[in-house]
Amino acid sequence: MSIILLIIGLVLLIVGANFFVEGASKIASYLHISPLLIGLTIVAFGTSAPEATVSILAAMAGNADVAIGNVVGSNIFNITLVVGLTAIIFPLKVENETIRKEIPFTLLASVALMIFISDKVLESVSNNVVTRGDGLILLLLFAVFLYYLFEVARKGRSNAMEENTSRPTAAVWGKQILFTILGLGAIIFGGDLVVDGATEIALSFGMSKTLVGLTIVAVGTSLPELVTSITAAIKKESEIALGNIVGSNIFNIMFVLGAAATISPLGVDPKMFIDITLMIILTILLLVFSRTNFKIGKFEGVFLAAAYIGYLIFIIARN
Repeated sequence: MSIILLIIGLVLLIVGANFFVEGASKIASYLHISPLLIGLTIVAFGTSAPEATVSILAAMAGNADVAIGNVVGSNIFNITLVVGLTAIIFPLKVENETIRKEIPFTLLASVALMIFISDKVLESVSNNVVTRGDGLILLLLFAVFLYYLFEVARKGRSNAMEENTSRPTAAVWGKQILFTILGLGAIIFGGDLVVDGATEIALSFGMSKTLVGLTIVAVGTSLPELVTSITAAIKKESEIALGNIVGSNIFNIMFVLGAAATISPLGVDPKMFIDITLMIILTILLLVFSRTNFKIGKFEGVFLAAAYIGYLIFIIARN
């Protein structure tokens, strides 16, 4: 029964995210927002809604391992398999602003998380915990990121308005708003089913909750990013594809973990240090790859996809 609930939940997450992204992206385009900004905001936050729902509900239920494992596992999945498969299909063009600002901001968020979970080393206490104070700091950093995006949108809005002067009808607006609301509802309900199903599976198969969060839940909630980025790559919309991934990773750490920790402090499994260290290394690697001719090519894509397979084998063996 738990497996059935998990599958139903994942389907609702994927379908709901698809409706949410479709509706929200159309609304953003009606408001004359640039493709890169759509990728970094509407699409990124929409595809990260499953992670947000699952981690916040897990935190409320006292499943800190699932909450943290979901975010870290999703970010590693995004950098490796999502970027890798997308680049294999069509090389990803990387904007100068992404290299100079967005990817470094992702790195900042990852390093901040590492500092927040290092209580034993930094403060000589018995347990590592992402406290409510840490959560509030992450939310403040997320507010800074939103302000940056607002400034980018404000500067780019005038150019976009010159290119697109068409105005949708009230019926078209209503349709997209309905899609967005229905999608969000499916995401929330599906996220609840995923948390319940994954927790039961962890207990019945003897798997640790950390492993479930890093694998089953992380991959399941990252499927919208995978589908969205591959679709964008096929349509040769590389700005949306990479913006989706980078924006999702920033959203996951700063907003999702920030909100989850603010609701309920998150105890940290010592094993997570390895995973977060790997997440930081992969983010640096993404930055290095991006600086190569301002694109991520097929070779880099194959390397990243292979890295995720290696990581998956490692964490399963570790359990």
